[in-house]
Amino acid sequence: MPVARAFRWSILAASAALVLGGCMQTAGPVAMVQPRPDLDSMAYGQPYSAPQPVVVANGGGAVGALRNSFASSPAPMPVGYGAPMAAPVRYHLDAGDKLRVVVYGQEGLTNSYAIDASGSITMPLIGAVPARGRTTAGLAGEIAARLRNGYIREPSVAVEVEAYRPFFILGEVTAPGQYPYVPNLTVESAVAIAGGFSPRAKRDVVTVTHTEAGGSMRAVVPLGTPLSPGDTVFVGERWF
Repeated sequence: MPVARAFRWSILAASAALVLGGCMQTAGPVAMVQPRPDLDSMAYGQPYSAPQPVVVANGGGAVGALRNSFASSPAPMPVGYGAPMAAPVRYHLDAGDKLRVVVYGQEGLTNSYAIDASGSITMPLIGAVPARGRTTAGLAGEIAARLRNGYIREPSVAVEVEAYRPFFILGEVTAPGQYPYVPNLTVESAVAIAGGFSPRAKRDVVTVTHTEAGGSMRAVVPLGTPLSPGDTVFVGERWF
């Protein structure tokens, strides 16, 4: 009897060991895949290079297919941004403008030149060069053409406005007269520069005279109107 009982316990112990051994076998392979840095790629415009997956256990199945799909995904396109281009301003030169003329490699010709009352600048070698009504690019081309005619084989010339010709303000302001022009000047700013309106000034509109190479134009304008170099502002007197 004791032998039969011992035999029965040994059979039960062996069966339990077989069951536990089957439960502890590995069910399948597990793969860990690093996340794709798509946001960094879009923000910084760097092409994406897919990282290699880190495999914990070898094998196939659904996990292996998922790993392969990550590895073979196409790289996102880099993103680029373009800055808007600023439109060029065509400013026409006239008497009173002060220019900086640069002739590259020619220190004797590079200098500051003022446009005189006749509308010209006077340079060494080539003498008087008409500047009135020209743009800075047009004047640079004329200077280069004259230097090329017997003086310099291939001259390179640049012209820029160093100081604009003044504007004038007359009439019912505290200090009428001539003042240096500054970019983005308006009628209201010109009145402020001249000390403000006098007590008898008409404060809603003024008369502006604008002079070009082709002639003069006069108009009654509001205070927010922009001014150009050489303009004359007249502030009238109110009647009541």
